[in-house]
Amino acid sequence: MRPTSQYLKFTVSPQEAGTPLLAYIMKCLNGISRTKAKAVLSGGGVRVEGQNTTQHDLLLEAGQRVEISKSKPRAVLRNRYVRLVYEDRHLLVIDKAPGILSMPTPHHTFSVKAVLDDYLQKSHRKCTAHVVHRLDRDTSGLMVYAKTMEAERILEEHWHEIVSDRRYVAVVSGRMEQRSGTVESWLKETKAFFTYSSHEPGDGKYALTHFKLLRRDNAHSMVELRLETGRKNQIRVHMQDLGHPVCGDPKYGGADDNPCHRLALHAFRLHFRHPITGEPLRFDTPTPQVFKDVFGTDHSAADRD
Repeated sequence: MRPTSQYLKFTVSPQEAGTPLLAYIMKCLNGISRTKAKAVLSGGGVRVEGQNTTQHDLLLEAGQRVEISKSKPRAVLRNRYVRLVYEDRHLLVIDKAPGILSMPTPHHTFSVKAVLDDYLQKSHRKCTAHVVHRLDRDTSGLMVYAKTMEAERILEEHWHEIVSDRRYVAVVSGRMEQRSGTVESWLKETKAFFTYSSHEPGDGKYALTHFKLLRRDNAHSMVELRLETGRKNQIRVHMQDLGHPVCGDPKYGGADDNPCHRLALHAFRLHFRHPITGEPLRFDTPTPQVFKDVFGTDHSAADRD
């Protein structure tokens, strides 16, 4: 361990390999409580190999560098629908619950943006939250909002170059036989705002989704999805195209199969380069427990199948 002006630096020993990051932080900081260690993580105060992370169950490897901020963690926004996982002078990264819009509409003012604007005002910040990408109302997971016009402009203009990894996990209807693959189509929208696939090149907006099977039983499958494009309703339409609609999706074929009692889609990973500093930022959230519960307690059987 060697202190710097901002961080305490540690190197994972061979004996500590395989330790979850949260437990490692507790050990390094002289046995601080689990709650305080989580606050350090959620406040953006931990780096692994130079990259910010909030993933408390990240398993460390021997030789990895772990840096822990010496400053007090930032206050975490406490809201039923919005969990603040990272904040600096330019950005907010949040974990959104299902049931809340990313931004207000003429008919629905309750939104993540409204919650964040209220938080910023009460925290005496002289800024508002700027939307740079969206999640559907009933999709949960990670989102980034800009606090400055400069960060908003760079994120909007260079989103695809800045974001290095954006992934989702979903529970879908049926037993998926294909273990991995890619869905490619051109997405179009009707006047009733229904998105559908065209396979005629150039007939709509190009969309590309990669999928990987994680678990399955005879009735459902859990899949990991990686986007190379970010079209409206892309995942929901592409899973319907595969014949395995996202469970709980009333719009694209999953309304009658709803074991999670919600749209079973969660944005679990968001890795990107800071638009101002260029610093790599890495955020991951666990798979919702309600997704895992679909497959019962013996997950290993589904994993091996």
